[in-house]
Amino acid sequence: MALHLTHVGTATLVIEIDGVRLLTDPAFDPPGATYGFGWGTRSRRLAGPALPAAALGPIDAVLLSHDQHADNLDGAGRALLPSIATVITTRAAARRLGHPGAIGLAPFAATRLGPLRITATPARHGPACSRPLVGPVIGFVVEGPGLAGPLYVSGDTVWFAGVAEVARRWRVDTAVLHLGGVGFGTTGPIRYTFDAAGAITAARALAPRVVVPVHYDGWTHFREAPAAARAAFAAAGLASPVAWLTPGARTAM
Repeated sequence: MALHLTHVGTATLVIEIDGVRLLTDPAFDPPGATYGFGWGTRSRRLAGPALPAAALGPIDAVLLSHDQHADNLDGAGRALLPSIATVITTRAAARRLGHPGAIGLAPFAATRLGPLRITATPARHGPACSRPLVGPVIGFVVEGPGLAGPLYVSGDTVWFAGVAEVARRWRVDTAVLHLGGVGFGTTGPIRYTFDAAGAITAARALAPRVVVPVHYDGWTHFREAPAAARAAFAAAGLASPVAWLTPGARTAM
């Protein structure tokens, strides 16, 4: 299998599959700025990316789970998009971005990129009925001859029936899960991404060969510390090993 992952920070990941290079949710702004997330919610970036955008090398396509939140697409990430031929994202983001190579997908719709088949998967960025607040989000399943099995990238989601449907449709080999237990003071205990408990539920349903956490630190709206997530995974006794990538390091999977 020729799969390599480089975790740049937050949900930004370079995925290399037999020479095809994908970039997820590009966020490259320096730390310190505060961003609005809608309906009075705000977050400050505490840590910058492990690699600058200029160090990425050529990228064939961006897998953008959504464009409306700066921890998934910030100013520097937007500035990078015109240099990349293809952006695969939600239908709403494809309309807003104005990118000539934007491909908007509904859940379970698919497109091809060279030898790869890329399918949008359902994501729910919060509790039921939260879409008017948070907007549409998708995840991705990537399939191709260079993979031992499907690669799943959850996007910003909680555990819900859509993720369970992914587990029913695919025998996932590598599951990249967005953690962090995102929350805001104005919305109380509501969470908008997996916390460790939700990710463990997803991992048990998906039963992948390996689980890769991303999107777990560097912002004030992440409410579950990485140490707590690590401890929860360790205590869960998962059959799938959990690979916490070293930011900036290219890792064979």
